[in-house]
Amino acid sequence: MRFLVIPEDFRNDQHLLAPILTALLASLGFARPKLKVCLDPLIGGIDEALKPERLQEVVDRYRGMVDVFLLCVDRDANPHRRARLDVIEARFAPIVCFLACEAWEELETWALAGLDRPGSAPWPEIRAERDVKERHFAPLAAARRLTSEPGGGRRTLGIEAAKRVDRIRQRCPEDFDRLASRLAALRMRES
Repeated sequence: MRFLVIPEDFRNDQHLLAPILTALLASLGFARPKLKVCLDPLIGGIDEALKPERLQEVVDRYRGMVDVFLLCVDRDANPHRRARLDVIEARFAPIVCFLACEAWEELETWALAGLDRPGSAPWPEIRAERDVKERHFAPLAAARRLTSEPGGGRRTLGIEAAKRVDRIRQRCPEDFDRLASRLAALRMRES
């Protein structure tokens, strides 16, 4: 199957999403999943990522080239984000296979869930943090001297985290594991 991941802003997010989601798909039994991150158009932030018109541009451009559109955004402590994503999914359901997920609270949380973080804060504290990128991810990237690489450390840390998708599923049940379950159900329907 061919997957197109639509991030809020691919410039940093692609370095986490591509390895982690590719590993997830492989762990779910998708035979050689083809996953691409949407680089054109640049969505440019959460407000744009939640506009149906913007998403329609992506669907129109890539329909027929991919089997599954996967919108991945940050939750940003917004308890209504899931409801908004449900409305977006419903809009595109008659046209294409469109799944949307919200990372609690930011995509960087998924990477942190798969990484060993010596001397770091306890996991429940990290999981509850709204600004996980600034408070936990960036300091880890700096401590590992990865800030000058593409994505400010996201490339290396994303690849490392992808090796432990089962751990990410266990530590992020409300978002990452929920997405995994939805993808597994999709795989079963396609089999």
